Amino acid sequence: MGGVQLAAGEPEPARLLLRLEGVAKEFPGVKALQGVSFDLRAGEVHAVCGENGAGKSTLMKIISGVYQRDAGEIVYKGETVHFTSTHQSEAAGIAIIHQELNLVPHLTVAENIYLAREPRRGFLVDRRRLYADSRRCLDRLGVDIDPHAQVRTLSVAQCQMVEIAKALSLDASVLIMDEPTSSLTEQEARLLFRVIRDLKAAGTGIVYISHRLDEMAEIVDRVTILRDGRYISTDDFSAITVDDIVARMVGRPLEEKFPAPTRQPGSEVLFSVSGLTRRGVFSDINFEIRRGEILGFAGLMGAGRTEVARAIFGADPFDSGTIALNGQTIAITDPRSAIEAGIAYLSEDRKGQGLAVKMPVDANLTLANMDAVANSAGIIDRQRHRASSQHYVDLLSIKTPSLSQPVRLLSGGNQQKIIIGKWLFREPKIMFFDEPTRGIDVGAKFAIYQIMDALAARGIGIVLISSELPEILGLSDRVAVFHEGRITATLSTRETSQEDIMLYASGRSRHGE
Repeated sequence: MGGVQLAAGEPEPARLLLRLEGVAKEFPGVKALQGVSFDLRAGEVHAVCGENGAGKSTLMKIISGVYQRDAGEIVYKGETVHFTSTHQSEAAGIAIIHQELNLVPHLTVAENIYLAREPRRGFLVDRRRLYADSRRCLDRLGVDIDPHAQVRTLSVAQCQMVEIAKALSLDASVLIMDEPTSSLTEQEARLLFRVIRDLKAAGTGIVYISHRLDEMAEIVDRVTILRDGRYISTDDFSAITVDDIVARMVGRPLEEKFPAPTRQPGSEVLFSVSGLTRRGVFSDINFEIRRGEILGFAGLMGAGRTEVARAIFGADPFDSGTIALNGQTIAITDPRSAIEAGIAYLSEDRKGQGLAVKMPVDANLTLANMDAVANSAGIIDRQRHRASSQHYVDLLSIKTPSLSQPVRLLSGGNQQKIIIGKWLFREPKIMFFDEPTRGIDVGAKFAIYQIMDALAARGIGIVLISSELPEILGLSDRVAVFHEGRITATLSTRETSQEDIMLYASGRSRHGE
């Protein structure tokens, strides 16, 4: 008999599902990928790591037919393929969960999950089956989301779960996950990991992209690293450390995950909220922020963290409660009144609510303070406009070819810096950072952390809303823990742990109450 013989007890080599050889892609003025090779086996999770701009998402979009490669070869299940659309790749058994949410807001959850693939009874959509099948996909993820709900009513984290359910509904042989946990809490991520293990056991090959490197140890088998559009290495995950991965990603060792704090919060209360309530959403919210302090908001999906921040910013209404700045009660009726009072809110939906993505860098940096760059007649003073924009580009080390560059072409870290600059131009007293490092690589994260610490050192009060507990503990002075619309504890981060926070976030306490 021909072929290689396996020794007794030796496992059969995993079947190769996908192989890329020498893939290249160039956009005007940018070589996004240069000779990249990669392969994926059945029943494995293969991570692709790299900083923003390394080429990870471009590579995945080429595999799934969103982009066309300029050179190289893609072999799928033993045959050379050239997908020209996502419809072709999905029909072949390749599904992708994009980093940027790709849902239709005015349609229901079920309609989004089976968009363009609705089950039919003759010429009509079988709506009973549509909602039943969608419910099964959501149950598989262990999330309580109504298939009949319109997507526009969901939080970003819930939308992420719908995107994952949409991909699961395809029963794909290859599943590409681009930052699937970026807006999920640790507990929600563990539910996803359980699903991933089930998919592995069924023989699905999973390509996994995430900036949360520590979580990979639970699920990843191999890791490929890209830098500046080039292939660097592929290793078994068990044979490499997170520090090694980071060093190869950035081309240098990254000694610290969080900057040493330069701030020294005082005892003076800068901002306080008392009895803030919105029926059915959150109730009796009480907290205070000291001058120069970073206060963390922690909690599970739907606990009310973002909803409270949006109410304080005037983006959503509240029924009762008082808000005070420097000891004086302030009336917040809409975002304009909040901005004028000195409150800034950096939304978790960076591109949807934080930026005008088609507009240039300078326009975005001055968007919240147009009066400051206009003359007495209300006309934009071009010189003042460009000077102000350049000031924040320099101050925050924003990497952009020019002030006229559309922000959609910048990396996630630089986009976040632009939002920070936009609000700094208003000289705020309180800043709410909602998931500020979502989808941002480790190097850019550190820069954002340094900026936040520097802002607090200037006396600005900061609220950090984050689903990453290490981020909460590494940056915050105190943390308010939310559970089902209430604050269950406010803890000193020096005297607490991730386990303590999770206990309170799940409605319990250190004493099992």
